[in-house]
Amino acid sequence: MKGYKSMGGLLAGMLLLSACSGPSAWFGLGGKTEHQHEPLHKNGSEAVMAYESKDAQEIDIIGIRGTSIGKAKLSQAPDGVRIQLDAAHLPPGPHGFHFHETGRCEAPDFKTAGAHFNPTGRKHGTENPQGPHAGDLPNIEADKNGMAKADFVMKGLTLEKGKPTSLLKEGGTSLVIHEKADDYKTDPSGNSGARIACGAVK
Repeated sequence: MKGYKSMGGLLAGMLLLSACSGPSAWFGLGGKTEHQHEPLHKNGSEAVMAYESKDAQEIDIIGIRGTSIGKAKLSQAPDGVRIQLDAAHLPPGPHGFHFHETGRCEAPDFKTAGAHFNPTGRKHGTENPQGPHAGDLPNIEADKNGMAKADFVMKGLTLEKGKPTSLLKEGGTSLVIHEKADDYKTDPSGNSGARIACGAVK
């Protein structure tokens, strides 16, 4: 897979099955820790299969009415976590997409999910010199019918319990979709607005 040079000077790959805002924004987490996501190509079936895990987590995504609007699948990859999203009933356009620090999703505002998952104590955003959070993900885009799909590997995260960046930490984490696009730089959540969907990771 081909990488590209991002604003921070590090190489990062990119794939969102629906279009994304600002793919060039993704760069390293600072120091020796990388914060990157890599594409999974349709013609690379063997490579995709290599990312599958028997310990994969299937997450139910619920909307503001408390009903399911889609699914997400998390599986351990060699250097991160593969995130596969298939959601519906979203407002058309770009949406911020993040892991939050608590595995509780109570509609309609999902404030129970807490702040962004940030075990390294960074600021928000890949364009923030003091960022990003470990839970910062690329924007997703809902089409005119409100459908959004994504499939990428987020480096630096893990499903291995006991690790500092584990999504399966005590109390869990949550995968949250916001009402607006993340600007990748404004603390604490990139001016991405209200939380409109959430899935608990436990």
